[in-house]
Amino acid sequence: MDGIDPTVPPSGTGCQECLADGGWWFHLRRCAQCGHIGCCDSSPSQHTTAHYEETGHPFIQSFEPGEDWFYNYPENAMYNGPKLAAPDSRPADQPAPGPAGKVPPNWMDLLHG
Repeated sequence: MDGIDPTVPPSGTGCQECLADGGWWFHLRRCAQCGHIGCCDSSPSQHTTAHYEETGHPFIQSFEPGEDWFYNYPENAMYNGPKLAAPDSRPADQPAPGPAGKVPPNWMDLLHG
């Protein structure tokens, strides 16, 4: 499928930009083309959508344990897709929201609708 490379591993276990700037995320998403891990649109910084806008990579997959759905930005549609290179989610012991120690006490008030 165009825009999905099942051989590319994820870029890490958390949102790369949030980790770099000391931020936090609600849930994680994985670019199905290059493996970039970013934070979801409910997160304060919305790095996954920013990655799509910068690169044009059309598909993301949830990077949450137990979730395997794909989303296509240009079509605004959910998809079933192939199994991507491991690992297929953040570590189960990593909290959501995360990362541990960076989430403010009022995090629910800071989420995007």
